[in-house]
Amino acid sequence: MPRTEPLRLSQLTTLRTGAAPERMREASTTAALVEALRETWASGDDWFVLGGGSNLFVGDDEFEGTVIRVRTSGIEELPSPHAGRIRLRVQAGHGWDDLVAYAVGHGYAGLEAMSGIPGTTGAAPVQNIGAYGQEIQETLVEVELIDESSGEISVVPASELGLGFRTSVLKHHYGSVPARRAVILSATFDLLVADERVVRGEQLRRALGLVDEAPVPLSWVRERILATRASKGMLIDDGDPDTHGVGSFFQNAIVPEAVARALPPECPRWPVAPDLDTVTVIPLASYDGLIPTAKTAAPDVKVSAAWLIEQAGIRKGFKLPRSRAGVSTKHALALTNRGGATAGEVAELARFIQSRVHAEFGLVLQPEPVLVGVEL
Repeated sequence: MPRTEPLRLSQLTTLRTGAAPERMREASTTAALVEALRETWASGDDWFVLGGGSNLFVGDDEFEGTVIRVRTSGIEELPSPHAGRIRLRVQAGHGWDDLVAYAVGHGYAGLEAMSGIPGTTGAAPVQNIGAYGQEIQETLVEVELIDESSGEISVVPASELGLGFRTSVLKHHYGSVPARRAVILSATFDLLVADERVVRGEQLRRALGLVDEAPVPLSWVRERILATRASKGMLIDDGDPDTHGVGSFFQNAIVPEAVARALPPECPRWPVAPDLDTVTVIPLASYDGLIPTAKTAAPDVKVSAAWLIEQAGIRKGFKLPRSRAGVSTKHALALTNRGGATAGEVAELARFIQSRVHAEFGLVLQPEPVLVGVEL
């Protein structure tokens, strides 16, 4: 498979940082993507795949390896084993919001609250995306992926992906390696066939301003979510520097309940639901007729990183002196490239914010995007 002329990664990522890599390959079909991955792995090159570039923070130095651009696309409708539902198998390089628009336009419910999230469908399960209380894990059935260790292709159920808050076994977290090094080729979703639905989730109901439980059109939900995201600078717009970033740069902090209690009471927080489906396995040889009492523990708590940042003295629009990187004027969690900022400038701002939050609250905010050639 021929290589393509490497482009600067600042041209291909929404944060607009990064030099051209040493090598670049582009795949517009699944067969070409598999070939590119297997050949790259066989060569021993360092590598990473690039979809929409919306969750990637790339350093200023040349990446000494191969970048594989995933340009596959396509949606296949499949029957669902559940009455009144349909399945969509979507190629990894298909734009996520294009998928949501397709689903809403065809009257398939389950993705509409995630309208406007940038990036590709293949990246969505890696990050376990979600918005306004709607999570990808609610509708994701399975993914088709290829493992680096073997080069083999397999279909993996969503239950085996270790989906958690903005994470999975496939995600490359800052400072660690993925539990499973693999690349998604396609993802399958199971959606409700309905032009309108009753919105149940409290977070989504608040965002939409709903006061009763009358069903609302999917198209109306999508329009309201897009408008809300646009007001926060979370829709990519070439003319708006507030959108030249990776969305939320820091994750909301997940802390034990005791730590959350020590924070100011006005700090927004949400309980992280405990696992209610834990299975207790008792070896038959040792079973005495009694079921041990289940251990209960206080659930962890998610606290607002945006609130922590602002209360640490970092306001919307904040910039360090002579820096071309800045906090969005619309959203305290978004670090943005105000025009020509280097990765070093963005990283300097991120470290400053981390230090201020740690000094004020004792918490270390973790970056949400994948970092390549960058240290915080």
